Amino acid sequence: MHSPIVTPAQMRAAEEAAFARGNTAEALMEEAGAGIARSIVKFFPRPGKCIVFAGKGHNAGDAFVAARHLAQAGWEIQSRVIFPKKELSGLTKKKLSELVASAVSTNSARRTAHATIILDGLLGLGAHPPLREPIRSACREINSLGKRGAQIIAIDLPTGLDGESGVVDEDCVVADFTITIACAKSGLLADGALDFVGRLEVVALPELQPEAIGEAEVATPESLRDLLPRRLYSSYKNQFGRIGIVAGSRGFTGAAVMCSLGALRAGAGLVELFVLEEVYPIVAAAAAPEVMLKPVKSYRSLLKEPVDVWALGPGLGKERAAEIVRLIREARQPMVIDADGLNILSGKMSALKKVKGPRLFTPHPGEMKRIFPNEKRSRAETAAASRRCHAGSSARPP
Repeated sequence: MHSPIVTPAQMRAAEEAAFARGNTAEALMEEAGAGIARSIVKFFPRPGKCIVFAGKGHNAGDAFVAARHLAQAGWEIQSRVIFPKKELSGLTKKKLSELVASAVSTNSARRTAHATIILDGLLGLGAHPPLREPIRSACREINSLGKRGAQIIAIDLPTGLDGESGVVDEDCVVADFTITIACAKSGLLADGALDFVGRLEVVALPELQPEAIGEAEVATPESLRDLLPRRLYSSYKNQFGRIGIVAGSRGFTGAAVMCSLGALRAGAGLVELFVLEEVYPIVAAAAAPEVMLKPVKSYRSLLKEPVDVWALGPGLGKERAAEIVRLIREARQPMVIDADGLNILSGKMSALKKVKGPRLFTPHPGEMKRIFPNEKRSRAETAAASRRCHAGSSARPP
């Protein structure tokens, strides 16, 4: 299941199309709320206390449905509806009543609370900063509870964050988790939104798949699952890829060790870590026993290595920049380039014009600015544009 990145307008169009096909708002709300509850239980398997902060629209309705499922699973539920009940939409009011009835009927089954979570169901996709009262005060209260140890879970997007641009209000909810419905919204992936979104979870809703979408998508466990099929008991490590890692230098050997551990955790069959002879003893003392550690005098010899994919850059330093650029340019295998690999390239982007294999960049904001100093788009937007380029066809995104 792939999760495309869409704008709020595309999401609303998908909702209208779903209604035209005979889907009802209530059926979609029930499905969304059940999915939200499943995600919460995945993160918090033992029942605790759930405080629902609710506005008056369907975002609040989704939160009420999720809370009802949690109540049935033994959670203690508290609701804080910040508008008079008469102002709630009809469907939202109905879901609140169903939640109250469910919470009362399951009261005797409640257990000791193990965690306190806050559900942010104040505003949906149609809202834009700046916040107005009483929403602003509610956001401040949510953030105050978060500072005191509660885990904040935003429904669809944190209240105070623009779903298209990612612009945030000064009192935007700072979520630990954002559980978004059907598709990831573009604003959730903006660089300035990351600290407010927290961990992003997408609840699949097949009925709400936009028709007119771009190529950009967000990686989710579901979208990656087909890449890691179940392995036969008779299988052995040579059948699951050979990764060559070029990382680490004097003072930064930990980066090489961590990178190799990440490759092992991801399921790589053979992990070969290439380090300069001068740091070999240090890395050898810290590396996992499964890692095949290989000392080299020069990175020039690595072009002859029979690996399937390269990972290059963490803790590498810049002393061997010319050798690294040659490896990036000449290696025919796919290559993931990070950290100092990107820093080395930042002054030599013309090298990408003649690369002989696909290259994947993983820059943080600072590295992104060094690579593309004149780029005004976010990393997500730049990545989407770059995806349309043939590997090696340009030294910068279109």
